[in-house]
Amino acid sequence: MKVAFGWKLHGDGRSPRPGAVVKPDERLSWGRTVGLGAQHVVAMFGATFVAPVLMGLDPNLAVMVSGVATVFFLLVTGGRIPSYLGSSLSFVGVAAVIKTQGGDAATLTGALLVVGAVLAACGAVVQGFGAKVIHTVLPPVVTGAVVLLIGFNLAPVAAGTYWPQDQWTALLTMAFTGLALVVLRGFWSRIAIFLGLVFGYLVSWLFDRIFGRIDSPVGGGASTEHWRLDLSGVGSADWIGLPSLHAPSFSASAILVALPVVVALIAENAGHVKAVSEMTGDPLDDRMGTAIMADGAATVLSTAVGGPATTTYAENIGVMAATRVYSTAAYWCAAGFAILFGLCPKFGAVVAAIPGGVLGGITVVLYGMIGLLGAQIWVHNRVDLTNPLHLVPVAAGVIIGIGNVTLKFTDNFELGGIALGTLIVVLGYHGLRALAPAHLKHPRPADGPLLDEGTSTYDDTRPGSAG
Repeated sequence: MKVAFGWKLHGDGRSPRPGAVVKPDERLSWGRTVGLGAQHVVAMFGATFVAPVLMGLDPNLAVMVSGVATVFFLLVTGGRIPSYLGSSLSFVGVAAVIKTQGGDAATLTGALLVVGAVLAACGAVVQGFGAKVIHTVLPPVVTGAVVLLIGFNLAPVAAGTYWPQDQWTALLTMAFTGLALVVLRGFWSRIAIFLGLVFGYLVSWLFDRIFGRIDSPVGGGASTEHWRLDLSGVGSADWIGLPSLHAPSFSASAILVALPVVVALIAENAGHVKAVSEMTGDPLDDRMGTAIMADGAATVLSTAVGGPATTTYAENIGVMAATRVYSTAAYWCAAGFAILFGLCPKFGAVVAAIPGGVLGGITVVLYGMIGLLGAQIWVHNRVDLTNPLHLVPVAAGVIIGIGNVTLKFTDNFELGGIALGTLIVVLGYHGLRALAPAHLKHPRPADGPLLDEGTSTYDDTRPGSAG
């Protein structure tokens, strides 16, 4: 456990030496390390408590178990992979679907627990067979499509549940969040979602003072007259106390809805491990399976007490890139802060009071960003979507996932939306690949025609072309 706890002082302990980085087994002075830990808390804060709010779970518990999950992850990986495990946003769409099926918070956490167990098992497979198994079973064309349909499947939630609660606050919050993401630099741009929430909170308070109550639907229900920002629960909340816990319950239909997210989580974890490896200069392919296992097991721990699924956070990887400090000591400090925050019910009451219109403005940006990460996977890996082998399963699966198309097998069992879309993409790709001619299994030359010869000559304006 020397790597996990035996941190060496880097240089004079004040800042990284010119051209150097603070390695995972190094640290700065403890005062600076604690400060970096606090910065990591702020970076993860927005998404970690927004996710449970959107899923109907306790944000206090989510923040607390994120600290516990981070400690667990650091121990399992031996301190070689500096990462923070926060609430996963990949399950927000799953939560919405399970709710429409009549499921409650226990049903959701039961489904997420099973996903965590499956993710841990997948990590064991990756650790046994090597990282190459990920690229074989889940090539970029597949992972990109699954991430895209998971994000865009959420569009009806933003449009039908949150936005109508206060359209003008939603619009202003959306505009401010977009502005913060584009204009702000460095650390501030990484907490733009959090800043958007704070802005929307203040706008709602101001609108209540200027315009009074609003008559609008709450949570997709009937219209009622209410305050945009209701802080009545904050005053009665205790300063210190345990968050509310609950045991999971298990439903086959809910589990089937949640399982496809495993694909996104594997891709997400693999990408984060590779990013950390490149930034620290420490080859980590031999630990990728362990990282995936640790994330899956941490999700099981979190959901077993009623918390959300966890995942490694790109926001905190961004903080490390900006500071060039990859010390796991900072993550131990961050985990400690998170656990303390989780033991403050008053903080949870403030989070629970976030107005629906504010969430409307945040979610239209956030859900779209999640979906477009799938397109980014395609672009980064130069996926050729003019190749029918790629185009056909992706086209069908994405439309099924986004449109919530269902396939009914019996009166009590059906597949739809994210689950069915993922199956179409994964099984469709591998099934068609087994039957496809050899020339479709290899990338098209960079200077090749955009479409097949039989359909592209009508628009061929290259020199020497017949057109």
